[in-house]
Amino acid sequence: MRQFLTIAVNAFMELVRQTVFLVLLSLSAAFIVFLANVYYFALGDDPKMTKDSVLAVIFLSGLFGAVLSAAASVAHELRSGTALAVLAKPVGRVKFLTAKFAGVAAALTLLVWVDLAAAMVSSKLAFTSYGQPNLPALAIFYGAMALAYGIGGFNNFFLNRPFVSDTVLALSLLVPLAFGAIHFYVDSSFMFQEGYDGRADPRLVLAVLLILFALWMLAAIAIACATRLDLIPTLAVCSAVFVIGLMSDYVFGRRAEPAWRTFSTKLEELKSSPWTDSQTAMLVKVVNQHDANASGRLEPDEEAKITPEERTALKAAGLGGAWWARVVYAVIPNWQLFWMADALTGSNTIPVNYVVRAFGYMACYLLAALAAALLLFQDRELS
Repeated sequence: MRQFLTIAVNAFMELVRQTVFLVLLSLSAAFIVFLANVYYFALGDDPKMTKDSVLAVIFLSGLFGAVLSAAASVAHELRSGTALAVLAKPVGRVKFLTAKFAGVAAALTLLVWVDLAAAMVSSKLAFTSYGQPNLPALAIFYGAMALAYGIGGFNNFFLNRPFVSDTVLALSLLVPLAFGAIHFYVDSSFMFQEGYDGRADPRLVLAVLLILFALWMLAAIAIACATRLDLIPTLAVCSAVFVIGLMSDYVFGRRAEPAWRTFSTKLEELKSSPWTDSQTAMLVKVVNQHDANASGRLEPDEEAKITPEERTALKAAGLGGAWWARVVYAVIPNWQLFWMADALTGSNTIPVNYVVRAFGYMACYLLAALAAALLLFQDRELS
């Protein structure tokens, strides 16, 4: 355990000492708050657009952070020979790789922590088209970021400490403190002229936590790629997994599940149906026969009424779900499960039990991804 903690802490400190990590953290936090001060002219939906944009920035910055961290923590050490020196201690490859992942996950958590504080500030300062920016609040937030850089510079010049890591740690403390000052002490009533009272949205905490789960999964994938690939190929693979995962439900999900679960008899959905005319006619017949509430699709209780003979006929017609789609659907993460932007509208909430289930999905995927990483790393030649 002592070796594991030592490698994990060293990996974490190496990452927060990277200049690119400081730049990514600073730019993402600064841009998140900037998004709250843009005139969207969205007919009252400006705060909703701000939250959507904020979550997207956190997701994308986390993607780059995961790839850059994995490349710096694993690929660079393999290429430079540092990994060989560590493994000669002796330290097992399993312990080495899992500790590296723990360090990368901790660095991503720090990145998301700062971005979450910025997101809470952004949700409080987002105004509608008839409002105006809150200049005192902006001065506090960007002043806190400037103070963090000042602390890093002071420590570097007078105490001979590393500038980047001290600045990162200062940002992780001062940005949340800036949010607290803005939330409790800055007046925002003058910003809104349409009855919108402008408060920090606490639902963002769970929404960002779900994104953090997704970023840990991306980090595990990046670690697996970094055992064999360098930075640019790792970024390409992770970007492809990210993009395909966003379309996973549409591309693979409806082909993986039995067609009668996702089929709808609504005209606009029939036009985009991937099934042939004969398959569509069979599905329409089954749905119309068991659709008791006339919703155009089968609910779970209605689906249970499909007879074994009907199921056999549907499967024989190729509507039981494709095996290749089920395999790809299981391998490619479904990022939509972690994207809760729609739950931030109106009075909607994110159920805690959903977060618990998402955590379980994330944990199972992490085990699979790290197992794949260990298989790739087990016979890797070290030099």
